Amino acid sequence: MVAKSVLGCWTLLGLASACASPSTSSLRVDTEADRTVVRQGDRELIAYEHGPNFAIPHFFPLTSPSGKLLIAQHPEPYPHHRALWLTDRVQLEGGPDVDFYHHWKNYVDKESPELGHLHVIRHDKMTSADVVNGVALVEAGLTWITNVLDSDGTAIKGGGTPVLDQVMSLRVRDLGNGEALCDLTWTLTASYGPVHFKSDWIHYGWPFLRISPPFAGDAGGVILSDTGARGQAETNGKYARWIDYSNVVEGIAEGVSVFIVPGPNGELPKWLTREYGTFGPRRVDAFSGTKFVLAEGESIHGRAGIFVHSGDESTARIDDRYNEYLSWVGPVFEVQP
Repeated sequence: MVAKSVLGCWTLLGLASACASPSTSSLRVDTEADRTVVRQGDRELIAYEHGPNFAIPHFFPLTSPSGKLLIAQHPEPYPHHRALWLTDRVQLEGGPDVDFYHHWKNYVDKESPELGHLHVIRHDKMTSADVVNGVALVEAGLTWITNVLDSDGTAIKGGGTPVLDQVMSLRVRDLGNGEALCDLTWTLTASYGPVHFKSDWIHYGWPFLRISPPFAGDAGGVILSDTGARGQAETNGKYARWIDYSNVVEGIAEGVSVFIVPGPNGELPKWLTREYGTFGPRRVDAFSGTKFVLAEGESIHGRAGIFVHSGDESTARIDDRYNEYLSWVGPVFEVQP
């Protein structure tokens, strides 16, 4: 049975056109222990990290055309950030209120983190790790789980209580000269009962990127939106189709953009941006910081484009690449009846 959706789904046009590819591609996908890596030539472009030592599966690294780290996996401040990640604060009806975003709140013992987490987002399986028609494809199934361990760190028989099922898909196109365009999609389904989403408008990832310190605004990096707004003061809490973060590091200008597909009535999300290096889109206003419920069987979907580029905000042709992204995945993030 197809789950009913409360917030968007990618179009059939988008799914079909995701199989299109550029004429040449240097991409390959390698499956390693606890991680799946998309390589562009000899360089690790992006990797899906899903080892049991992490409470939150995430993407790290994401590298620039010259091979520099664009995102940080264990940053200061806010070491709970995880490079490029998806999380939220949720509660299965009748269960505990769990803040998966602040994973340190879920330690068995905060003084002994080696004992592990009571609640985790568990990677269950890889459903695809391949290059198809020149496009790298990484797909996975995950489960958001509470009460995985008891109070002394011992695994609970049965593996805890599932809250949400998650399906995640990453498609990557080689744009040449080290540049790449990614399409990241995800679906969360309330398969086990009603799920309450309880985050404020800031503390959830949909997705979030934590920029590597040399690229951050505090180091001279530039935050730019499609409206021409610049910096945290002009972009934070504002609507935008895309946000770019770039800097000149070791004499080379490079950066990363995140793209959003508008809703059928042109709906756009607000964005959170920080000069210290965090940025990401919120959900549309009706589902961001408003506390809503997914009924049993309902799903919530997300989609974001990620453009890894050479050049700064004025030379990277971000608008052109944004339009290319829309032609690839479809121009509308449709609401499914």
